Amino acid sequence: MWLKQKKSLSLQSSTPLGNSSNASGLCLAESQHVSITILLCLVFFIGFLLNTFSLWVFCCRLSCWTSGTMLQFHLALSDAIATPVTPMMAVYFAMGNNWPFGQFLCQVKIALLSSHFYGSTIFLTLISIHRYAAVVHFNRSSCIKRKEFVRKLCVGVWSVLLIQSLIFAFTLPTTKEGSNSQCLSIHQTKLTESYFVINFILFVFGFLLPFFVSAVCYGRLANTLTRLNISTAKGLRVKVKSQRMIGVCLVIFGLCFLPLNVVRTLGVILKKYYPQQCHLLLQIETAYYTTWILAGVNSCLDPLLYCFGSQNFRDAFQSFRIGQGDIQNRSDSEMTPNY
Repeated sequence: MWLKQKKSLSLQSSTPLGNSSNASGLCLAESQHVSITILLCLVFFIGFLLNTFSLWVFCCRLSCWTSGTMLQFHLALSDAIATPVTPMMAVYFAMGNNWPFGQFLCQVKIALLSSHFYGSTIFLTLISIHRYAAVVHFNRSSCIKRKEFVRKLCVGVWSVLLIQSLIFAFTLPTTKEGSNSQCLSIHQTKLTESYFVINFILFVFGFLLPFFVSAVCYGRLANTLTRLNISTAKGLRVKVKSQRMIGVCLVIFGLCFLPLNVVRTLGVILKKYYPQQCHLLLQIETAYYTTWILAGVNSCLDPLLYCFGSQNFRDAFQSFRIGQGDIQNRSDSEMTPNY
């Protein structure tokens, strides 16, 4: 009897995480550090203020939109829709990764987050295509420069995002793991296969493809800028504006979206093939929530694109500061290439 007790104690002491695994050997979630909750709320709150102001400028200060303005507006809208999720996520972390809001609000959380993250990548990509067409092919007609086409394109993008978010929301329900209710967590063992498949769909079509298209567009744009005549004020303005947009876009993809997709991919692979590595799984989970903070920085950086890429936005902002009326958008022929 004493030998059996000793053997049992030995097995417990050799368990990597003690409280992180239950009697069946499955890994359970642990509370995240309070700094993750604070930083997450801070980043999304700042992003909310910036994008709310941007939406106000688009709606109340720009009376006539160009095709580029439409794309910027929908990018700001995709950034703003993640805000309602932030308080729920803060409570979720504060309660030790226990989701108290029920199945429906979990589905709302998944729908809004997926629309936010991948709506941002899609509209950033469309903006890069628009910028490429405006600078590299400034003297050619293009459908991406036509407002009617861009309007229909944005409707199509939101339709795809809606369908995607509904599929993900109903595919990833809340589950009971130990004593906690889990929502969108790597520890939902019953959903391991679903997370694995969905992750690679999002990684390829939600990140790699948009990043590749944006990189090609900005690569061609950068090549054109090297041959641009900057002896005139107009040429210099176009070059500086485009260089700033290239830099901001690459920072957004590299800093905000790359870590999120890489860490999540590592997490689903680890959960599928090495489910007993509890210590490593919890490290990946903490890293994943940290990348959510980095992804939220995207909402703070996107308004820079509006300022760098649009003289109209800067004029509207200045009119707000000095108390002037609405700003009429200048056409692409009046100042090039403009949004």
